[in-house]
Amino acid sequence: MDYQTITLEEADGIAVLTLNRPDKMNALTAQMRAEIAYAMRAAANTARVVVVTGAGRAFCTGQDLGDSGDATQIDLERTLRDEYTPMLQSIYDCPVPTIAAVNGPAAGAGASLALSMDVVIATESAYFLQAFTRIGLMPDAGGTWFMPRQMGMAKAMGAALFADKISARQADDWGLIWEAVADDDFDAQWRARASHLAKGPTRAYGAVKQAIRNSFEATLPDQLATEAHLQGECGRSRDFQEGVVAFMEKRPPVFEGR
Repeated sequence: MDYQTITLEEADGIAVLTLNRPDKMNALTAQMRAEIAYAMRAAANTARVVVVTGAGRAFCTGQDLGDSGDATQIDLERTLRDEYTPMLQSIYDCPVPTIAAVNGPAAGAGASLALSMDVVIATESAYFLQAFTRIGLMPDAGGTWFMPRQMGMAKAMGAALFADKISARQADDWGLIWEAVADDDFDAQWRARASHLAKGPTRAYGAVKQAIRNSFEATLPDQLATEAHLQGECGRSRDFQEGVVAFMEKRPPVFEGR
């Protein structure tokens, strides 16, 4: 695909997908949603970790209300079903770890986009905002699914009803994100985290994702069975063999990601 609203670069096992409409604070258009979905599927075939970040001073400020003319005439149900769902599903289904490097405001569907990643790392000057009720709507694009799972029912309900800004530091303290990082250290930190995952046991990371997600709907016996099955698969991998040998030889493992 000839990307018009994003960029996709890959090196050393790390694919970096950058939302690239800085003049619009990376607000989402139909074109951008299609490009993100395509790029996520493409990156998952070659990279060992995928990072999504924003160009300029924002991560993503949600739906571009001017994308389809009169915003009050947008068919929201169709847009969410046919455009947002494929984009979010491409992220959720990604078999390798995903990181949202939130470099600035993440609002509306932009906040949901960030929270759909496995790990969220935000600069301290960033914030998260579910502003939907300010215009007579409710959070969407997975916001009502991600928020209560990540910071609990009480905080999620308040964030949705009051539409207050949640600073990156608050988001870190509440468990909404993995970490908030000082602005001067942000770029180096998310790159270091991405590099760590890119050099790690990719198959095991996929099993981690599957098991943790499964746990919300599973009984303990079901979850123990899932763990046994997935651990058995990991135990048959070359990475496990390498990990054991490296441990015995007292050296860092060199994982192939298989």
